[in-house]
Amino acid sequence: MSPNPLLVKFSPLLMGKNLEGPILDLACGKGQNGLFLAGLNLPVILADRSAEALKEAQRTAKENGLNAQFWEVDLETGSNPLKVDYYRAILVFRYLHRPLLPCLKKGIRGGGILIYETFTIDQPRYGRPHNPDYLLKHGELAGEFKDWHILHYYEGIIESPQRAMAQIVCRKPV
Repeated sequence: MSPNPLLVKFSPLLMGKNLEGPILDLACGKGQNGLFLAGLNLPVILADRSAEALKEAQRTAKENGLNAQFWEVDLETGSNPLKVDYYRAILVFRYLHRPLLPCLKKGIRGGGILIYETFTIDQPRYGRPHNPDYLLKHGELAGEFKDWHILHYYEGIIESPQRAMAQIVCRKPV
């Protein structure tokens, strides 16, 4: 499986000489996004609650000679599992747990990057998920990070396969 095109396009932002700390691939699944960055020799932590998915990501990393850290964590316990002012960047793809959003903001260092893409409330027309708890309202993602420097924002339909998504790439104020 290949990395998300949004990540590929904006990955040069993650190589800034002034950025310190690892990149956190949150709810990484089988790890294709984090492992793509590991292939660019960036420090990456792949985090997911599925031990099985993380084991598969570890196998892939080993087979390809990639260096990455793996963290089995339940992100929905109600407490902040993320270190504060620690990550150069956080990636989130196809995952939404609203109580975690303030944790993301606190976890990224000043000047660090957030790359986030997930489904909007229009997604049920195209398939799963259907639960509104996992679907962004229109403008919600941009509104959540309105005080950050937004480098890219898109909300609409992405093709192949069709899906209703919101995307944001933003930099935390220093």
